Amino acid sequence: MIGWALAAYNRLVRRRNQVQASWAQIDVQLKRRYDLVPNLVETVKGYAAHERGTLEAVLAARSGAIAATAAPGVPARAGAEHALTQTLGRLLALAEAYPDLKANQNFAVLQGELARTEDKIAYARQFYNSAVQTYNTTTQSVPSNLIAGLGGFRPMDYFEALDGERATVQVRS
Repeated sequence: MIGWALAAYNRLVRRRNQVQASWAQIDVQLKRRYDLVPNLVETVKGYAAHERGTLEAVLAARSGAIAATAAPGVPARAGAEHALTQTLGRLLALAEAYPDLKANQNFAVLQGELARTEDKIAYARQFYNSAVQTYNTTTQSVPSNLIAGLGGFRPMDYFEALDGERATVQVRS
């Protein structure tokens, strides 16, 4: 009985650590995105200076996302990241209105790097959610839920898409 309890506790610790490690991977990729944003804004600024509102909105959303790193819980962080994703989409859409910007080598490199980073963020979120599912299942399944309750293991939040991210993308030509 004691051996089983110790094994169950250790399994819960491993699962919790996996969730924490996968959250750290999301953090790494988000930091990478935060670092790309100012360079992207500076590149666009030279071509679309009168789009000041969009540029300021991107920088404000970046600041909000960075500030949200101190906020407890996944939902607050997800909301700030959604705001940044939305404003980055508006910034990248400017390239369509400015052919010289679209042809700029630096912009193309930054845009490609941002796209790769977004892919890595999506993968990291998927891996995190998988780790949370495994952890939550373990904490809620009999008999390990007894050890989870005694050990203070509580369910963790998924990194979920916000309502605006669930909508179908509208492509217009």
